[in-house]
Amino acid sequence: MSAKTKINDLPIYMAEMGERAAKASKTLRLASGLTRAAAILAMASAMRSRRKVILKANAEDMAAAKTKGLSASLLDRLELTAERIESIAVSLETIAALPDPVGMEDAHYAPPNGLKIARIRVPIGVIGIIYESRPNVTADAGALCVKSGNAAILRAGSESLRSAIALHEALVEGLKSADLPADCVQLITTTDRDAVGHMLGGLSGNIDLIIPRGGKSLVERVQKDARIPVLAHLEGICHSYVHEDADFKKAREIVFNAKMRRTGVCGATETLLIDAEIADAFLPFIADDLIQAGCELRGCARAREIALGMKAATEHDWSTEYLSAILSIKVVDNIDEALAHIDTYSSGHTDAIITENTTAAAQFINSVDSAITVHNASTQFADGGEFGFGAEIGIATGRLHARGPVGAAQLTTYKYAVRGDGHIRPV
Repeated sequence: MSAKTKINDLPIYMAEMGERAAKASKTLRLASGLTRAAAILAMASAMRSRRKVILKANAEDMAAAKTKGLSASLLDRLELTAERIESIAVSLETIAALPDPVGMEDAHYAPPNGLKIARIRVPIGVIGIIYESRPNVTADAGALCVKSGNAAILRAGSESLRSAIALHEALVEGLKSADLPADCVQLITTTDRDAVGHMLGGLSGNIDLIIPRGGKSLVERVQKDARIPVLAHLEGICHSYVHEDADFKKAREIVFNAKMRRTGVCGATETLLIDAEIADAFLPFIADDLIQAGCELRGCARAREIALGMKAATEHDWSTEYLSAILSIKVVDNIDEALAHIDTYSSGHTDAIITENTTAAAQFINSVDSAITVHNASTQFADGGEFGFGAEIGIATGRLHARGPVGAAQLTTYKYAVRGDGHIRPV
């Protein structure tokens, strides 16, 4: 289907999609773990066999995006290569091999009344995923929903729709090979923005959860307009804090990776904090590393006195997710000032401390109220694949249901199974 597909009657199109998803979710919920895993393995195989088709579709998306003048970071997110398609296939195989979360008993209770009670993981139902320029989300989201027994309705951004359609065809091939309904994973093929509004309305109760994955404006709109539960993170304002007891070699490598490995991901460090005790000895070297790699530095007054050539950081910089080769730097007096800065400006995504002092590391991890706290490692490990989840739909920064990387297990809820032997409750 063309990326410019027009739907004659969008309300009917969306309503029917919701109905089909709800019906498919019941089939998927009752399917065995082996069947769901087989479907995902077949999806991986289809990704490889359809590689040329996927690359062709992505090349068309890339050409259109360049014409529109998309930023380098967005182009990087959009681009698919043979290596990235292979990575998608491997990710799907990893998801297939994960323990089946559906039906897992994760708690048992034996109250004095003699009942036996188990808490059992079950699918959420139908999950709507709205995302922008990352075409790989099509594969990750579809496979994670199937693994967790949920039907999915996917809404890709217009800039990645050709790629998403090609990837979705591989997902459908995998579902059919395992005798599961193609409607288990549906893709909205119109660029009509009103489709998002229909999703946020819940499609007459047929969508149980919305997950937005994209820029700040998208997530804000979803959180503002949705009339059903939302699982999201607003932005990734991530910090790396170099404590006075840091190993300098380790710190240089970690900070450089945290900022420059991929500047356009939500786990990229946006602010570097450095203890004043070591700033004179450490800052000039890491600043030179970053500048040589093409990173623009914006520093506080003390940082600019130590490492020349930085722009002055403004109040706005401390609360900005750059998603590009820009880093704000602040020299702090001690760990308490670092924690206060993070408490003020962090988006609750991922924050790291680099130190050989285990007491300081424990204080940091216990004090920072973010979904992910890190000791002596790059913030770019904030990723479901790196956590062993196979992939993720996103990083949740709220406090309800799921937090951190959202993988298959996080896409389940639970019910209680109560077993008795003729038990009746006394009057």
